[in-house]
Amino acid sequence: MGRTPVVVLDNGASTIKLGVSNAGKDVRVIPNAIIRSKGDKTTYFGEEFEACRDFSSLNYRLPFEKGYLVDWDAQKAIWDGIFSEQVLRVDPTAASLLITEPYFNLPGIQEVYDQFVFEEYEFLSYYRCSPAALIPHGQLFSIAGIPSPECMLIVDSGFSFTHVIPIMDGAIVWPAVKRIDVGGKLLTNQLKELVSFRQWNMMDETHIMNDVKESCCYVTSQFAADIEATRANPKSNTILQEYILPDFSLNKRGRIRKPDEMTLDSDQILYMNNERFSVPEILFRPDDIGLPQSGIGETIAQSIALLPDDIQGMFWANIGLIGGNTKFHGFSARLLSELRPLAPVDCEIVIYESKDAILEAYRSAVHLAKQAAFSSLVVTREEYQESGSNACRRKFKDWRSADKEKDGPVDSGKGKASMRRVDEKEPSPPPSAKPVRTRTRTVSAVKRR
Repeated sequence: MGRTPVVVLDNGASTIKLGVSNAGKDVRVIPNAIIRSKGDKTTYFGEEFEACRDFSSLNYRLPFEKGYLVDWDAQKAIWDGIFSEQVLRVDPTAASLLITEPYFNLPGIQEVYDQFVFEEYEFLSYYRCSPAALIPHGQLFSIAGIPSPECMLIVDSGFSFTHVIPIMDGAIVWPAVKRIDVGGKLLTNQLKELVSFRQWNMMDETHIMNDVKESCCYVTSQFAADIEATRANPKSNTILQEYILPDFSLNKRGRIRKPDEMTLDSDQILYMNNERFSVPEILFRPDDIGLPQSGIGETIAQSIALLPDDIQGMFWANIGLIGGNTKFHGFSARLLSELRPLAPVDCEIVIYESKDAILEAYRSAVHLAKQAAFSSLVVTREEYQESGSNACRRKFKDWRSADKEKDGPVDSGKGKASMRRVDEKEPSPPPSAKPVRTRTRTVSAVKRR
């Protein structure tokens, strides 16, 4: 097993992080989408998007919807490209696969994962888990001379949702996992609406506005002062930034205007004022847009409160940030200021930031794939042929395994957490109560060139 190459696939809702464990530090970040460009009238499948030069009015077909993989035709068309000899350069029939799945993934969807891996691509073996489950195997909490903590709390703010995930002894404490229905997609859509109402109509320019969000937006620790500064002098203040929109006819990309940069008459300028900080503010104040949910700070406190009293301090002292939204400038400082009043006075709060929050789960997966113990975690093709998805259910422990434990939830008499929104008081019926219909046919509606 040690000589078998392991394909690492962090299959996110926005991007796919792909590489091979024995290929050094090489990693490819590929859009997890089928993208149609109205400019050059070309359809790009995943990795082909690198060849696109006109990013105006792009139409996206995403395999993921509300955090779950539902369009298997589109996903297979993308996987066909990345598992090819031109991209992966590894024969799947002679390799193992480590793939990530959404938190609280539904049983019917998990079975389709198994079918695609073993029946469509015929991998030798594979391991499936959520991104946070990989973090204990990585370097996020590593400090020279100090062993990795046994208790940690991961804040994973990605494309669809923001999850708060406590981990104890390398295993996720599922009864205490919390979810906020705010992710990168919602923030980009909110920015599109604000800009379209105030300046230019950008409702069809998702790619451009996503770049504006990543280039200009930040998290403020003094919201009231910043909002007052932008109101007092909307056209000239320290917060205002000018973003020069791209000109694809001249192959010019969008950029933030430098203080000494001269503009041309043909330049279209987007003025980013309070939008810079009011959009990321939704992560900490979802009720600003009518979502009846707590922000990240309160959600972390609610999650830790469901854990045993005698070890709660360890979770406060080991908070790790992963996911694209945690890359906003000022995110960790604001989170620390939000958590200090919520934590017990005798608890130390320590936040660990990743050098690259988007790739942190992938890097951790590569570390796991290189360990000798990885061979004991996987399900082999022979096991699948003998028992089907039952073999995967036995080996891959997830939130359903926690529900079946006879000892009940891990808490201190403060009530059981379940897969529900952070503002709900009663647990919802388990998703497994209703069968999920999924499509397992090969691609028909989506065809690669």
